[in-house]
Amino acid sequence: MNRFEGGGHREAKIRYLDGDYQIQSPGAFVTCAITGSTIPVDELRYWSVARQEAYADCAASLEADKRAGILPNQTRA
Repeated sequence: MNRFEGGGHREAKIRYLDGDYQIQSPGAFVTCAITGSTIPVDELRYWSVARQEAYADCAASLEADKRAGILPNQTRA
């Protein structure tokens, strides 16, 4: 689906799967769970299956894992 195929300016409802996702309700974008920024559906690359959240980039995904307690909050130098 591209940004011209229905959905217009609405937020998409997506079910996040391992390595893929299913669009349950068409839309042009999803919202990053960490930054609050909008992510065009055709540019969505990062999400959590367990938390069913989308992320704008790998840094946001890493931060979400830290907040969830999956990763330590500090890295070693």
